[in-house]
Amino acid sequence: MDKSTKIWLVISGILLVALGILCIAKPAATLFATAWLIGCFTLFSGISKLVFTFRTERFLPNSGTRMLSSLLQILIGILFLCNNIFVAISIPIVFALWVLVEGVIIFIESFDFKKVGFGYWWLLMILGILVAALGVLGLYNVEVTGNIVAILIGVGIIVMGVAYLLAYSGIHKFEKEVVKFNNSVKDMMQQPEQE
Repeated sequence: MDKSTKIWLVISGILLVALGILCIAKPAATLFATAWLIGCFTLFSGISKLVFTFRTERFLPNSGTRMLSSLLQILIGILFLCNNIFVAISIPIVFALWVLVEGVIIFIESFDFKKVGFGYWWLLMILGILVAALGVLGLYNVEVTGNIVAILIGVGIIVMGVAYLLAYSGIHKFEKEVVKFNNSVKDMMQQPEQE
């Protein structure tokens, strides 16, 4: 790997760690940035789907449904981009609802585990209740939930940055081993010539 690529890998890792720390320090800004990214991705997805619909309408049935879906995605993307506050507020609500639903599902599934003889079904039931309770708490404390989501995003970005730095270290070590191997092969090839 050339030196400039390794330098960019290290710079990327350091910048990602710094960005992750910033996300943890400024959770509201993280939610607004996430809202903007969701808007961009939704808009891009809608436009791509619309282009796909126009190009395949003669071959695939239900092109009207796909067109309606793509137009709705484009509209939602534009709304997200124009109204970051709405999306920034809705992200923690969606997260809390997801946790609540997953808790209820775990609670219900615990009884299925009981039916098949799983000894720790009761632990699943308790965990389901706890997860659902956290979801309900998240709905009542949206600001705290938003901060938690932003912190999780920040931690994820920091982990990515550390992974980049570890990748650099691994590549550097691998390159040293390759050089050592090549040198030993050269030495072995030159030995018969000396005899």
